[in-house]
Amino acid sequence: MLKQRTLKTAISTTGVGLHNGEKVTLTLRPAAANTGIVFKRVDLPQPNEILVRPSAVNDTRLCSAVEIDGVRVATVEHIMSALAGLGIDNIYIEVNASEMPIMDGSAGPFIFLLREAGIVEQAASKKFIRIKKTVEVVDGDKWVRFDPYHGFKVDFTIAFNHPVFEGLVNQVRMDFASDSYVEEISRARTFGFMHEVEYLRSNGYARGGSLDNAIVLDEYRILNVDGLRYDNEFVKHKALDAIGDIYMLGHPLLGAFSAYKSGHRLNNQLLRALMADASAWEYHGFDQIADAPSRYLGEAQPGQSVAA
Repeated sequence: MLKQRTLKTAISTTGVGLHNGEKVTLTLRPAAANTGIVFKRVDLPQPNEILVRPSAVNDTRLCSAVEIDGVRVATVEHIMSALAGLGIDNIYIEVNASEMPIMDGSAGPFIFLLREAGIVEQAASKKFIRIKKTVEVVDGDKWVRFDPYHGFKVDFTIAFNHPVFEGLVNQVRMDFASDSYVEEISRARTFGFMHEVEYLRSNGYARGGSLDNAIVLDEYRILNVDGLRYDNEFVKHKALDAIGDIYMLGHPLLGAFSAYKSGHRLNNQLLRALMADASAWEYHGFDQIADAPSRYLGEAQPGQSVAA
């Protein structure tokens, strides 16, 4: 049986929110089997738990934010991506502010934290969402699509009218039967343009942004002295975001995801379109590990190298 996974022990860190600029303490805690991924605001007097699901995403402007009964946690996509990459099914994510810490702008620090806490298997079958037929959402020249596939793969293309992008590969294709999420995706950082910063900050965004947690471009070049971590870091970060957005399903995906110029809003619309069509998907588990896709996303045994 392919089993669910959680943390061995709790672990904490501190950082700042990318958009609100507030200092935040993050604590990751183990959760019982079949709990799912749950965000909690520990700075509020009333009990609150936000269970991850597509309908919990209420804001997709520059990030994915979840909210229930007026309780909000923003910029959840990077931690969600890390959880998908390590195959973690059940966890409590506690913060004492309205936004997750941005860390270095990638999922890498969250991968480190999760591994430091340790990952253990649980006595319950891992539940997948299997794509049974193609589902697509189109918005002008932008589109996203799920297709049936026995495994998980991502095909993402970006297009920006900027000199830096003219010399780069702006498409990434990853099949996580053979490609490594941790090595090839997790360290890709968020990015932005200097000409947008003043507007964003005047509207309450990017107040915690800096060259330490984002790639910043002016009209002609990358401003970060150390340059890029990957030659195609920009599109890899968009794929990282998409993997996190997809994991808002609350379960790992058996299927193929393709996108052209997509972002958080369109990614979430695709999830909602999928959930609305009962003929397009089904829950699926593997009683025999041998029947599961080869080295499925995050399915290395605890303590081994993760192949996704």
